[in-house]
Amino acid sequence: MRRCLAVDGHGMFYAQQKLGWFFDPRRLLELASEGVSDLGSAFWYTGLKDPTDQRPFRDALTSLGFTVRTKPLREFGTDPDQRQFARANLDVELCLDLMAVAHRTDELWLMSGSRDLERLVEMLRAQGLKITLINADGMVPRELRNAVDRFIDLGKLKAQLEKMEAVQAPVFQRSAPEALPRPEPVRHQVIRPEAASFEHSPREVVIGPSV
Repeated sequence: MRRCLAVDGHGMFYAQQKLGWFFDPRRLLELASEGVSDLGSAFWYTGLKDPTDQRPFRDALTSLGFTVRTKPLREFGTDPDQRQFARANLDVELCLDLMAVAHRTDELWLMSGSRDLERLVEMLRAQGLKITLINADGMVPRELRNAVDRFIDLGKLKAQLEKMEAVQAPVFQRSAPEALPRPEPVRHQVIRPEAASFEHSPREVVIGPSV
């Protein structure tokens, strides 16, 4: 069996915020590769604030084997708390990619919550693909969920996918580079000559680094 993986990075960010934990893309690839002869394609779609946004993360995804598609984020309004919202709709790019690889794919793992993908799912199933939809329960439109062969609640995959490095920022978090650790201050101690040497040499105090 040949499997394809497609991840709506923007949508998954909000799904993981709801769940309270973040998944590791490396562990996701490992899980998607289980039980199949070939993970033929892996796509990641995400919006960017500017060309440098998430650059280290995108480079890491590419090195893992993902094909990364990006589009600039566009603001579309604010809520009563004056929070600005932005999104980048990559449904067209996702559709084109999946239609292009459908002829060499038996199963698709789709991580998205876009109701606009319902027609794509119907077309892929008509070509013989089995579609598995993965997302947080309660964040998937009924139309899309009913269109796929199987739905997996992302919350139930925590043991297999959770990012384990507690000291590392979540993979989706847009944050400034971590500051270098501050060096420990050099402590000094007073080293006094042996008492016996006082008879043969001037009294002196030497300042040296502590061990």
